[in-house]
Amino acid sequence: MMMSGFFRVGVWQNFFRAWRRGYSGNLEGEGFTLGGVYVIGAGRQGVLLEHREKEFGDKVSLPSVLEAAEKIKPQAS
Repeated sequence: MMMSGFFRVGVWQNFFRAWRRGYSGNLEGEGFTLGGVYVIGAGRQGVLLEHREKEFGDKVSLPSVLEAAEKIKPQAS
């Protein structure tokens, strides 16, 4: 994202939302890497949930993570 992330309205909305809730972070690192969340099932189940940040501060829905985690079936040994 580099500089384009600085000019996106959604990035600023996410920043102010986090700031109002008291999150400060450590502000270490290069600051240009977006993150993501994956829930991967056992064996051949594969990826049950994939969430990639589209802009800084883009959060995954906690209920969708829990729903995907509940779908994980134990692998037969």
